[in-house]
Amino acid sequence: MTLRSAESLESTEGSRARWGHPGTAAPFAEEFCEAAQLAAAMEELRRAGWYWGNMTVAEAKERLQDAPEGTFLVRDSSHSEYLLTISVKTSAGPTNLRIEYQDGKFRLDSITCVRSRLKQFNSVVHLIEYYVLMCKNRTETPSNGTVHLYLNKPLYTSTPSLQHRCRITINKCTNQIWELPLPTRLKEYLKEYQYQSWSH
Repeated sequence: MTLRSAESLESTEGSRARWGHPGTAAPFAEEFCEAAQLAAAMEELRRAGWYWGNMTVAEAKERLQDAPEGTFLVRDSSHSEYLLTISVKTSAGPTNLRIEYQDGKFRLDSITCVRSRLKQFNSVVHLIEYYVLMCKNRTETPSNGTVHLYLNKPLYTSTPSLQHRCRITINKCTNQIWELPLPTRLKEYLKEYQYQSWSH
């Protein structure tokens, strides 16, 4: 991912709200379904261990200041019309990128001409994993006036539990959870979080 500059990213962080279409009323069942999907996505994000909740820009910057480039966290957005923000350490220091939520989908905030081409996801964790995997084979070198934003390693709120580490390790080996010779309860635990691209 290439950003014009860290400064331009900061200055546009609150300028584009995408919460839906004002003035249109979706059927109640559709709204209920979307609310349930959002609740599930947020619960999955909490399980990830790198969602910091209510954190200011200054606090995120302090947390990431001495971290390696590519270290990131997800926090609540400081702008009322956005839900979440990714804070990440770049070569120019910590910076922020908002996550848009519209019509039950998450995507990265961007300038208007690019937004329609950005991939959308049902899950925040899926969105993050997609960009982590995209950044793994980076070959570009930053040119003048740009900052390359890489997502490599999450900053956990606390040390992940042994169970969670094992779950991620198993996910790296197979996606056929129900075929494993394990108790049903353990399979259900593994299925709750099916991501595997995080460094510990």
